[in-house]
Amino acid sequence: MSNCVTIRVPARLHLGFLDLNGRFGGDGGRRFGSVGLPLSEPETVVTLSRSAETSVQGQESERAGRHLSALCRHLGIRANHHLTIEEAIPPHAGLGSGTQIALAVSAALRTLHGLPLDPSGDATLLERGARSGIGIASFATGGVIIDAGKDDSNAPPPVIARLPFPDDWRVILILDHTGHGLHGENEVAAFRTLPPFPASEAGEICRRVLMGVMPALVEGDLPVFGASVSAVQLMIGTHFAPAQGGVFTSQRVEALARELADAGAVGIGQSSWGPTGFAFASCEAAAAEMVGAVRKPIAEGIEIRIVRGRNAGATINSVELNLVGS
Repeated sequence: MSNCVTIRVPARLHLGFLDLNGRFGGDGGRRFGSVGLPLSEPETVVTLSRSAETSVQGQESERAGRHLSALCRHLGIRANHHLTIEEAIPPHAGLGSGTQIALAVSAALRTLHGLPLDPSGDATLLERGARSGIGIASFATGGVIIDAGKDDSNAPPPVIARLPFPDDWRVILILDHTGHGLHGENEVAAFRTLPPFPASEAGEICRRVLMGVMPALVEGDLPVFGASVSAVQLMIGTHFAPAQGGVFTSQRVEALARELADAGAVGIGQSSWGPTGFAFASCEAAAAEMVGAVRKPIAEGIEIRIVRGRNAGATINSVELNLVGS
């Protein structure tokens, strides 16, 4: 049995919903449905070890501590632990930080005590995956993930497709560290007050995903992939604009995204409620050239980062300490 466990879980892009209303054939159907991609960075990294007293330190320590307590109660674990959050995905940035820290603590605790992993069950317990299953699915395996949305049960959305993200392609992230996307009660209120999403546009999004995004990934066709993602993003962003102040939450991110598009980037959009924006490039050199074309200086609080798509899930490293000596 391990005495110390370190878990690394990836941030993810949310590339768009499929059908916000779920009115399929008038029978209620499934709501939401999502397309997403885990990233090489940023990551959430947590280390959990046995301890004489329970303590939590690092970024997001309050939230991580609540998860640890809830999971210990649920699993009947009475031992004390020391939990360190060594790295954390920026919170409320559209990168899935809440789901990933919950799953990281869950995996660390279960691994430390020799229990089988249960990311879906623990995500439900910790009230994650209410609309999208991308973050939960990213824990298991990478690639571009498509989930089928929520039915009437409380279970996380099932994954219906998963395709490798081409190794050469790059993601250009635009982070605005001065703002946050909608979350919590404000997010719930936004979904409650926005008008119904047009059924014709839900159908168009599904067509773009099935006939654009998916075959483009199989064939390595970046222009088609980018055009399909951009089209989905425009429809979703326009619908959410009254709640988030525009197609993008951050006007500074939107301006930089337009500059990147002018420099040749494709697949322009915003992840979830933002403020993080993204674009795609064919390779590292092309991405660097596009970033270099952006007007300088870049505003304070804005960061542009070139990252890879991730074709693997979380990593778990456990150490069995020989406290007696050899």
